[in-house]
Amino acid sequence: MKQQLVHSETVGENLRILRKRSGLLQREVAAQLQVKEMEITREIYAQIEAGIHNIDVDVLRALKQIYRASWEEILDGPPEDEPAFGKK
Repeated sequence: MKQQLVHSETVGENLRILRKRSGLLQREVAAQLQVKEMEITREIYAQIEAGIHNIDVDVLRALKQIYRASWEEILDGPPEDEPAFGKK
């Protein structure tokens, strides 16, 4: 049985910030997740960021690796003094 986290808009917004900080598009993140054998389309990933789709724990772990982020950044958001955009 797969574990899912109940998703909140806050976590979705944090994932959006981390994605942009990484310089990735939603379709690029979805493609990286698909390489890791996760059935995520760009549309589903957009719903995760919007807080309307629950996220599997395995997907969250993979996103942590893709974004090179800490759990604190995913759950609480990146530090406020860190630029959110423009890093590639």
